[in-house]
Amino acid sequence: MFIDRIQIFVKAGNGGNGAVSFRREKYVSHGGPDGGDGGNGGNIVFRVDEGSNTLLAFRYKRKFIAEAGGNGMGHKCHGATAPDVFIDVPPGTLIRDAATGKIIHDMSDDDGKSFTVCRGGRGGWGNRHFATPTRQVPMFAKNGTRGEEKELILELKMLADVGLIGFPSVGKSSILSRISAAKPKIADYHFTTLSPNLGVVSTGEDGQGFVAADIPGLIEGASDGAGLGHEFLRHVDRCRLLLHVVDVASTEGRDPVEDMQIIDRELERYSPELATRPQIVVANKVDALVREYVDVDAFEKHVKELGRELFYVSAATGEGLSALVKRVGECLIELPEIKIYEAEYTAEDAYVSAGKETTIRRENDTFYVEGEWLFNLCGQINFSDYESLNFFQKVLRKSGVFEALEAKGCDEGHTVSIYDFEFDYVK
Repeated sequence: MFIDRIQIFVKAGNGGNGAVSFRREKYVSHGGPDGGDGGNGGNIVFRVDEGSNTLLAFRYKRKFIAEAGGNGMGHKCHGATAPDVFIDVPPGTLIRDAATGKIIHDMSDDDGKSFTVCRGGRGGWGNRHFATPTRQVPMFAKNGTRGEEKELILELKMLADVGLIGFPSVGKSSILSRISAAKPKIADYHFTTLSPNLGVVSTGEDGQGFVAADIPGLIEGASDGAGLGHEFLRHVDRCRLLLHVVDVASTEGRDPVEDMQIIDRELERYSPELATRPQIVVANKVDALVREYVDVDAFEKHVKELGRELFYVSAATGEGLSALVKRVGECLIELPEIKIYEAEYTAEDAYVSAGKETTIRRENDTFYVEGEWLFNLCGQINFSDYESLNFFQKVLRKSGVFEALEAKGCDEGHTVSIYDFEFDYVK
C-alpha cells in the first residue's frame, strides 16, 4: 500500500522542575540553598530516511510524544535531559501545520538532513538561583516550561528529475524498466501501477544520470481527484522535465492527440505552473504502429504546434530509447535544479495555530489574561528588549488577544496583566 499524505500529532517533553533544597551537613549550620535545576524536555526531530519512499509507517502510529526532563534535586544535582524523539520520513516530505496548511519545512533541503519541529521545555531553576543578600533562604524554585506540540500533515512529493506522465497502459512502466534498473509491476490492464516508481537512469557519460519517476496513469478529471488524481499529481510537482508518453499505435482505440490534450488540460487545472514545465513527447509502441489506421501527420503537427520534441520509441524492442535518454540528459543540464519549497510558517504562527484557550477576567480596571500558551510565551520573552517586546505584541495581535480584551470592555488607560508582566492598554 502506498500512503503519501497523513496527519500526525507530536509533542515535545516538558522541562523538569527546579528543586527547593538546602545544604545540611555536620558542622555546616547555614549551608544555604542548593536546589538543582530541572532537565530539558526531549525534542521532536525529523530525519530523512533515504531508503524509504512512502509514509506507510505512520498508518498505525500517529502520536509521537517525547519524555519530560528530570526534576532537579538537592546538592545542586541537575535533572536529566530527556532524549529526543526521531521521526524518519522519505526524502521529499513536506511538513505542514495542520491548522493553517502552511509549510513548516521541506525534508529535501540539502542544508541538513534533520529538522527540529517541536522543542522541549526548558528546565526550571533551583532555589539556589534566587538567593540574594536580602533573601538568603528562598523557599521557591521555578517550574520547567511546557514542550511545544503540533498537529502536522506529512505530504510526500517525490524527488525525481524526470516524470513519465500519460494515460493508463501507454507503457510508462515498461519504458522505466527498460532505461533503469527499476522493476515495476507490468500488466495489460489499467492501473497496474498503483504507486509511483523511481528509477536511476545512466546517461553513459562520466557516470552522469538522473532519477525518473513513473507516475500512475492519469485520466480525465484527475485534477478534481478522479481516478488516482490528486493522490499522484503532487509527485509531478518537483520534476524538472516531463516525458509525455502516448500510445502512438492506438492499440486501445484512443486518439493520441486527444489523449495529449486531456492530460495537458488536467495539468493546467491542477497547477498552471506545472503546465509550463518542459515536455518531451514519447510516442511509444512504434513497433505496433500501422500508419493506415493512425493519422500520424495530424499527431506530428499537434506536437510541432506545441513546440515540443518528439521521439518514437518501443518499450517492447528498445527502439529509440538510447536516443531519448541521451536527449533527456542534455536537457537536464540546462534546466533549474529540483524545486525546494520555502517555509511559510512563522514564529508568530506557532502561537496563533496552537489553539490554546485564553481566559480574560476583570478586576476593577485591571484585566488579567491567562492561558497555557501565554505562560510558555512569557517564559521566552525578554521584556527589557525592544525587539522581543515587539514580537510579543505581534503574537498577541495575531492571536486575537487585543480584540478579545476590547470585547471585554478594555479601553485606553486600563491595566493589562499577563502573568508577571503588566502594561497600560493603548489602542
